[in-house]
Amino acid sequence: MANERVLIVDDEKLIRWALKAHLQENGYSVGEAEDGRAAFALLGQEDWDLLLLDLRLPDTTGLDLLRRVHQESPEVSVVMMTAYGTVEGAVQAMKSGAFDYLTKPVNLDELLVVAERALETTSLRREVRRLQTEQREVNGSVQVIGRSRAMGDVLDLVRKVGASQATTVLLEGESGTGKNVVAKAIHYGSPRAERPFVTITCSALTETLLESELFGHERGAFTEAKMQKKGLLEIADGGTAFLDEIGEMGMAMQSKLLRFLEEKTFKRVGGTRDIEVEVRIVAATNRDLERAVREGRFREDLYYRLKVIPIRLPPLRERREDIPLLLQHFLDHFNRELRKNTTSVSPRALERLQAYAWPGNIRELRNFVERVMILEDKESIDIGDLPRGMRQSESVAAAQAAAGERGHGAVPVGLLTLEQMEKQAIERALDKVGHNQVRAAKLLGISRDTLRYRMKKFGLLDPRH
Repeated sequence: MANERVLIVDDEKLIRWALKAHLQENGYSVGEAEDGRAAFALLGQEDWDLLLLDLRLPDTTGLDLLRRVHQESPEVSVVMMTAYGTVEGAVQAMKSGAFDYLTKPVNLDELLVVAERALETTSLRREVRRLQTEQREVNGSVQVIGRSRAMGDVLDLVRKVGASQATTVLLEGESGTGKNVVAKAIHYGSPRAERPFVTITCSALTETLLESELFGHERGAFTEAKMQKKGLLEIADGGTAFLDEIGEMGMAMQSKLLRFLEEKTFKRVGGTRDIEVEVRIVAATNRDLERAVREGRFREDLYYRLKVIPIRLPPLRERREDIPLLLQHFLDHFNRELRKNTTSVSPRALERLQAYAWPGNIRELRNFVERVMILEDKESIDIGDLPRGMRQSESVAAAQAAAGERGHGAVPVGLLTLEQMEKQAIERALDKVGHNQVRAAKLLGISRDTLRYRMKKFGLLDPRH
């Protein structure tokens, strides 16, 4: 309570004197103004935590002054005072943003109770605003890291899409390639930046819960619906909704999402009223949606509705020249977070890290840096800090060596490029297991999805599959 500042605005000097004396006795710092003009002069000169504002003033009404204060200093709580005590005046004051009201003659004990509650609200509002400002600064500095040609194309698209009126964007890429970061970069690099950015992972919820999360529900819509709830699309009005793992969404929900994209309206679960919102949908997938459409697991009309602007995020193995930049970014991040001083990666370790296949992409790289910095306390990451698989340089080369041990014969590394090695390793693994992709992926030590991406890259994927 000490040093919290209260401004009393009332044209009656005796009332100002009595209130000021009582508040000062209880530890508050108090100022006073006899009319609206004097009040605004003081508001412009100093910071105040609470206004005690008379409903009637010589040069304006208390309600007009309240509205101005609410617009220009929204964190400051305002308590109205009135000698007339009309219900209408009190209701109007509350509608205009007043925290509470007191009737004259003011009960001094009640004054202290109301002032304490109002000041708590002021403090809470300021903390919320501080956190929002910090969040905007953090999100406003969201950057997609990379100088490679592949990432240059992505960055160009991100800038153009952010500034455009596009309402649907589809991000495609393997797990860990940074789709969430790109979605945020699109949002915070756009005129929507001051509006909400909301995220939902479609694979994390049942279809019923996903519908409730997206569209909201009315009270009593189902057993657990004890009160009305706004959905994420409603919360994101004017901003961006990021639908991660859209390929995992069930067919029924796909139909409802398509209807929303076409009509811009939806009904809450259990509701009858159409709700209209304007929101940009950024969907992301690590699945092959074209194949899902062919197999009847994803609606073709929704696929093409989402794919107005597709952005493919390259896997880390296709942008190896960005690995030093990403390493430095994560070193800086975890130095701050863990209070460490690891400033570099040795040339030998960097060579191996750039040769490694990174099946988990940027997420795997980030986890590697975090793990090393938690376990070690040194200025530079060296080759001895790398896991065995990374020290062996290239997972594909390791797979080739394993294939050689099984009778295929190892290819002299010095005679082949890295991509040639990778393609041969995949071909040999497929031959070894009769082109069973699940078994081939297991043999190579990668996921089936990663294997399919690589097969597509090298023209090894049958277009009929």
